[in-house]
Amino acid sequence: MKILLDPQIFNAQKFGGISRYFSEIYKYIQIEDCTSIVLPLSYTENLHIKETVKNEVPFLYRIASKFSFLRRKVIRKLKRNNKKYAKSVISKHDYDLFIPTYYDTYFLDLIGKKPFVLTVYDMIHELFPLYFKGDLVTVKNKKELLEKAIKIIAISESTKRDILKLYPQINKDKIEVIYLSQSIDPKNYKEVKLPEKFLLFVGNRDGYKNFTFFLKSVASLLYSDSNLYIVCAGGNKFTNDEKRLIDELKITNQISQSNFDDNELASYYTKAKCFIFPSEYEGFGIPVLESMACGCPVVLANHSSFPEVAGDAGVYFELNNEVDLKNKVVSLIENETYRNQMITKGYIQSKKFSWEKTAQECKELFKSTIKNE
Repeated sequence: MKILLDPQIFNAQKFGGISRYFSEIYKYIQIEDCTSIVLPLSYTENLHIKETVKNEVPFLYRIASKFSFLRRKVIRKLKRNNKKYAKSVISKHDYDLFIPTYYDTYFLDLIGKKPFVLTVYDMIHELFPLYFKGDLVTVKNKKELLEKAIKIIAISESTKRDILKLYPQINKDKIEVIYLSQSIDPKNYKEVKLPEKFLLFVGNRDGYKNFTFFLKSVASLLYSDSNLYIVCAGGNKFTNDEKRLIDELKITNQISQSNFDDNELASYYTKAKCFIFPSEYEGFGIPVLESMACGCPVVLANHSSFPEVAGDAGVYFELNNEVDLKNKVVSLIENETYRNQMITKGYIQSKKFSWEKTAQECKELFKSTIKNE
């Protein structure tokens, strides 16, 4: 079986859950007998695939990287070259199955009669259009790909239900649910200097991630305990709007933001009192598994895919209920016995997921797809 893996997500993301997923799929399937994956990618800044595929850094980039004013222009050129390279490989039809990594439809006119399997990560653009007013193509492209794909992988039962609710014309039998996993090794991480006592927020903070709601919910806990902090890992520096809110809430001296390397993230989870994931919607939620694997209790809303991922190891609050979220955090801070119970449940729950299992299920789906063609 020869699979052609589309490189578009590795052009778009420097890191992130989608590129992590396909990097792990590439790594595990590539080592299987009688199975090969071709990835037409001559250059990438993506940290996950670089751990697996050792591409030589182009000479043009090595020169440009010494001059900041040239670097961005050269990266754009290299990414355009990636797409040209991918198109040329797709057009040769020397593969059994094509796997798009996101929703760009550029390949449809090139694959001929070759089948493709589409992974759908969530239906957030369709369900929360308010947060994506400038995006005029994702919903349209995704719908077309959903209709034309020979098979669809949904990363949770919640995502499958959303697809069928929004597009009832899609045959439910062509949608398979395959769960994701996480990549942190809690025994092997780089120490990061952090406060003694803190609540953890990880990743992007905009829109549906519900960061403003989170701050308003827990601010009073910081007022009553000067030793309690909020640590935001990743998501880049606070925006001006976020800084204004932080000033208004009078918590400037008890909140910090820092980006991290992959090998540092476990340090944040391990040392936090709890990880709070207040998102309004997630197709899966890899940070939930990361946190549990590192022995950090997870506080999250009881909706979308969260119950599937966290199971009985999640400390659930009512979505957008500030008082309920605060009370659930207090229960973990003040009741050490309860906190330890949830940590133990988290370890057990996180072991139900693995990238090897994800890759094996994907491989079996790919093989059956080709066999039935």
